[in-house]
Amino acid sequence: MIRFGTGGWRAIIGDEFTRENVRLLAQGLADRMHDEGVVARGVVISYDRRFLSDVAAWWAIEVLAANDVPVTVITRPVPTPMCMWTVKQQGSAYGITVTASHNPALYNGIKVFTEGGRDAEVEVTDELSAHVATLDPAGVRSLAPHEVRESPLVTQQNSINWYLDAIIEQLDLDAIRHAHLSVVLDPMFGVAQTSLQTILVSARCEVSVINARHDPLFGGRMPSPAEGSLAPLRQSVLDQGADLGIATDGDADRLGIVDDRGNYLSPNQVLVLLYEYLLSGKGWRGPVVRNLSTTHLLDRVAAAHGETCYEVPVGFKWISAKMAETDAVIGGESSGGLTVRGHIPGKDGIQAGSLLVEMVARSGKKLSEIYADLVERYGELVMEESSYGYTPARREELQRRIFEEHDLPAFDREIDRISWEDGCKVYFADDSWLTIRFSGTEPVIRVFAEAGTAEEARELSRTVADHFALTD
Repeated sequence: MIRFGTGGWRAIIGDEFTRENVRLLAQGLADRMHDEGVVARGVVISYDRRFLSDVAAWWAIEVLAANDVPVTVITRPVPTPMCMWTVKQQGSAYGITVTASHNPALYNGIKVFTEGGRDAEVEVTDELSAHVATLDPAGVRSLAPHEVRESPLVTQQNSINWYLDAIIEQLDLDAIRHAHLSVVLDPMFGVAQTSLQTILVSARCEVSVINARHDPLFGGRMPSPAEGSLAPLRQSVLDQGADLGIATDGDADRLGIVDDRGNYLSPNQVLVLLYEYLLSGKGWRGPVVRNLSTTHLLDRVAAAHGETCYEVPVGFKWISAKMAETDAVIGGESSGGLTVRGHIPGKDGIQAGSLLVEMVARSGKKLSEIYADLVERYGELVMEESSYGYTPARREELQRRIFEEHDLPAFDREIDRISWEDGCKVYFADDSWLTIRFSGTEPVIRVFAEAGTAEEARELSRTVADHFALTD
């Protein structure tokens, strides 16, 4: 059973993430490439530091090579965005990364990328899943492990220089060098350390790193750069008097930020800061793209500059598609992923963190001061995020009540409109909003609410939780 969500296929190791399923998925992809006539363009494969990630990558390579598919494998744990960048640069037909991103250590999975380094569209992953379901494990073609490493179809790549150089070329290194910034990195036991440290040291930043060792258990916590996971980074920033701290998730496509005062800056705040910087600081022009559960403060920034903010469903593939359609400056989501025009059509925590350092360097101000200036100009919106688990029977009940019967609670403010395009989103007349939707990567239902104050956002979220008797 291979089911793709908004962030690829993820499953518990030994349950559904097995050698057999990885091989079936690889056979399905090889069959698809033959049907499409794109075999000669090949596949790029990378992996992160999770348990079995490197081994699973070779399971897939054994099958692809046996099906005459050329493979470029990056033979060290690297950020997922590097796989996407390599697909784009090499003109490969597909890319796959073995990762479960920010999921708990029990999980692993595979992300699939298509031409140009894009997240695979829903149609692609649905067709791939459907085809894989028809395959017999006994019919999977495969080379032996000792054969595949000598196969002329397999190119082993160890260098990450090209990817790093592509990011460095986009930065104002002189400005960063002359700012003499101190930065603390927290790769959360994932793959970001080498890439980010190399870029920042090249720019003469003083860099210290925490949580860098290889630990497939991620220190006993989820490798997700959310506020509750960043107490060690916050303390390190304060202890060292650093200018900022940068945390990335397990495969380095998302980030979290701690400012010079030890305050956590949410992905929403980082996204707004960078959009404002690209428009005002670098003189770029263009719209912004966000998903439906990301801050509407972006709408205010766009409007102030005579630009448009486009809203799309959850899933970065929708953001990258709309960015390509509208030539947007930046696109992102409240879960921590963003990308900037001219890079890859997918989220990249390495590039985003580097660009934020450039912003601080060029401003001549502290990060906390830059954000205070932004709030003074555009006001503030505060988001409340809640996740609730469920049993299979409970999921059916919630699906029926919310998304079929449209049974919503009575709210304490006027409703402007309701959208059912991707889950449920309620837009209120006072610019606040909330969303209710099932996660595409975890067995939870998520409630996001944004309002002018934290208490208002919490009250909107509580109203939903009480109405449906949702519990943590």
